[in-house]
Amino acid sequence: MKYCSFCRAELHYEIPDDDNRHRYVCRSCDIVHYQNPRVVTGCLPIWQDKVLLCKRAISPRHGYWTLPAGFMELGETSFEGALRETMEEANARVEIDRLFAVFNLPHVDQVYMMFQSRLMDLDFFPGVESQEVELFSESDIPWDKLAFSTIRHTLRLFFQDREAGSYKLHTGDVIKHDDTNYQFVPGPES
Repeated sequence: MKYCSFCRAELHYEIPDDDNRHRYVCRSCDIVHYQNPRVVTGCLPIWQDKVLLCKRAISPRHGYWTLPAGFMELGETSFEGALRETMEEANARVEIDRLFAVFNLPHVDQVYMMFQSRLMDLDFFPGVESQEVELFSESDIPWDKLAFSTIRHTLRLFFQDREAGSYKLHTGDVIKHDDTNYQFVPGPES
């Protein structure tokens, strides 16, 4: 941020009085511009023993596979956002069973929420943000062509839970060490 959205004065990056973090502050109108993490929400759509994945038609990670997910919009719940993103990216109708994963991604200021869901039918097809949509069994998932580390962690945890015969809520942090090395640190309940 460079300029105040209220008075257009130049902003200063400083710790305001009675605060403990750097913020963008307008010294002209005394407005503090708070910035908060963005929420990514989506679905883990299941049909029998398969998972629905979307091949991305947009950046970042164009041509890589992902679960249908995206940023929550203003005025919607995480549940509504997950359903909307699944329809937008895969034209898939799902019924949500449970919240499956909540991951913190501090390196990109995001919170990731994935809902385990059941496909209601097989009438899915690529949306404008997807090149392809396809059902994959665990052995057929293109693990080396997954778009994001959060998708890899979500899928691995899902298949572990399925093998154990019990699903639980998974929490944790995805810590970036460099451009290709991400560490998943499970939360206290995972």
